[in-house]
Amino acid sequence: MSIKSTLIIAAFAAVCLSCSGPRGNKAWNDSDKELANAILHDNTLDVVDNMGRALLQKGYNAGSGYNQTWIRDFNTFIETILEVVEPGDVRNALSTFFLMQQENGEIIDGYVLEKDFTWKDDQLFTSPAAPGYVGFKNTVETDQETSLVQAVRKYVEKSGDRDFLSADMAGKTVLKRLEEAMDYLMREKFDAGYQLLTGALTADWGDVENDPVNCVDIGPGSTVTIDIYDNAMMVIALRDLAYLDEAGRTRWDTLRASFEKNIRRWLWDSKGGRYIPHLYPEGKPEAVDFDESLIYYHGGTAIAIEAGLLSKDEIRKVNDDMLANVKASGMPSIGLTVYPTYPAGFFPVGMKTPFNYQNGGDWTWFGGRMIQQLILNGFVAEAYQEVRPMLDRVIVNGDFYEWYGPGCVPSGSAEFKGSAGVLCKAIALLKYWAKANE
Repeated sequence: MSIKSTLIIAAFAAVCLSCSGPRGNKAWNDSDKELANAILHDNTLDVVDNMGRALLQKGYNAGSGYNQTWIRDFNTFIETILEVVEPGDVRNALSTFFLMQQENGEIIDGYVLEKDFTWKDDQLFTSPAAPGYVGFKNTVETDQETSLVQAVRKYVEKSGDRDFLSADMAGKTVLKRLEEAMDYLMREKFDAGYQLLTGALTADWGDVENDPVNCVDIGPGSTVTIDIYDNAMMVIALRDLAYLDEAGRTRWDTLRASFEKNIRRWLWDSKGGRYIPHLYPEGKPEAVDFDESLIYYHGGTAIAIEAGLLSKDEIRKVNDDMLANVKASGMPSIGLTVYPTYPAGFFPVGMKTPFNYQNGGDWTWFGGRMIQQLILNGFVAEAYQEVRPMLDRVIVNGDFYEWYGPGCVPSGSAEFKGSAGVLCKAIALLKYWAKANE
């Protein structure tokens, strides 16, 4: 680390961070030129960006607490990692997901070297096409297949390596395997009544359900639900497939339009200007004996914006709602997962207590994606102001943490690459806008 960076970190460490929400440095009602000048001369953006890029050079595992490569994380840092490592290495890391794809088309959550497999898991995956690796999957989620499609689109677009789509992966091309992944979702995770994808009863985008027996895999104690996160991820994936698969574009565009229509019909609360938490196609369980409709899903809403599902006026409202939730909760930033939280004891393990992990924890991994969408939709001043607590805590702690608890306490894995990836991309978007408006 340079002397300049050390001095900046020391200066920030001397500041008493309230961690009670985005800091109002300036209302930014002035010209775009003034805002652009402030962004271009903000050294903290460079410090965090350099820290993030240095971290991403260390490999593809999710963080210091995870030696596995997860597709949902990889999808969020692949664009930046392509700028700091050889594209061929990224291609190889992506290829392993295809080599371990199951016969039914489903995609694993992640993989790890067999020698590094150290935990108990009843659902492990191996493949003769990927010797030496073990795969795993938290089946309460429905975002592995869609995350891989999105990651491939980003790789192809960023690297220019369109030949990857026709590369042979254990007897099938990458494009064919992507098609089979979508077929798996439509066959195994599609609810014919609502015409949307299903998952288990988790908090927003989370991978922990409310079954104390097996909280990460669908089983007898699981509840079938439909939520905005899984389905917004599907919309993005179908949009990306239309870009990747020229011959199948009409099919993917038609299917995407159907998902967009049904998301709006069933999940959007037009009166409240927000997404409802869950639909229950098989009936609401007795455990949901509270008004779940009051719970606001920050992460899924951010992904819905990325999917193009909200108008500019609706984006303005949901951003205002998120800021109100941050203020009411006392949590650090709009990375706040859900608010109000689920009741104490509703989820198992560490999520029994509100404002822990995915039950109200603050995740830069998703908050950073909301910042990206604010920038891309013209809310640059808001984005620059709201990203500040996310930047400040990286500098103060000297690391990218998985999530933050009350009082801005760093929690979960350090060196969390998903957090680094989304912040690096947000910083790049801010600078791109600023240079165009200076």
